[in-house]
Amino acid sequence: MAATPAVPSIAARLGAEFLGSFWLVFGGCGTAILAASFVPGGVGLLGVSLAFGLTVLTMVYAVGHVSGGHFNPAVTIGLAVARRFPWKDTPAYIVTQVIAASCAGGALFVVASRHPGFKAGGFATNGYGVRSPGHYSLLACLVIEVVLTGFFLYVILGATDGRAPVGFAPIAIGLSLTVIHLVSIPVTNTSVNPARSTGVVWYATNGAMSQLWLFWVAPIAGAIIAGATYALITGEKVTAQIEGEVRAAA
Repeated sequence: MAATPAVPSIAARLGAEFLGSFWLVFGGCGTAILAASFVPGGVGLLGVSLAFGLTVLTMVYAVGHVSGGHFNPAVTIGLAVARRFPWKDTPAYIVTQVIAASCAGGALFVVASRHPGFKAGGFATNGYGVRSPGHYSLLACLVIEVVLTGFFLYVILGATDGRAPVGFAPIAIGLSLTVIHLVSIPVTNTSVNPARSTGVVWYATNGAMSQLWLFWVAPIAGAIIAGATYALITGEKVTAQIEGEVRAAA
């Protein structure tokens, strides 16, 4: 009988989370900061949306078998609520994700600030009201972040359900994040990830820090709703083991 593969150590899992969270912010926010409006040939909203989706897709394939590929405090909390991830490891994951995102933001600042016309401005941060790209209200931004993060968790939980096709989860997760950005960049500049929002806020000069609270509260609320209701809605009873994740005891 084949031996059960050993669960990676917490150090290995945190290392994988660091790599994935760094790449998400560096690739996604980096596209927004450096390439979205570059003339000629700027990638625009579609390019930024694809960049965020592709960063997640590539890193879930690269290190998801080590850590589960969260790269997002809301995802970690949502999976813990759904009993897919142990609560005891949740704080370490969240701290690692935020540190990695902040390191990526710092690296982007070093690159961007070397351009002769650089102005930090919003620096790919999220916002509501006058800081929303489309000047959407606080309520609109709250609703869209809760709803989209909730559906992001539903996709993650569904793609890793024991009844789902094996090996395709990163594609579904990455494409869902692309759709999320296509919908919400005009509204909040898209968070659905408190680490992503925090990682660049240190370097903005337009008051982004004062609105950061929303991009912790709303994504986590959406993730909790999804984590608490997925099994009730879908009748899930047996879930696939995600490498690096230990199921909470029933």
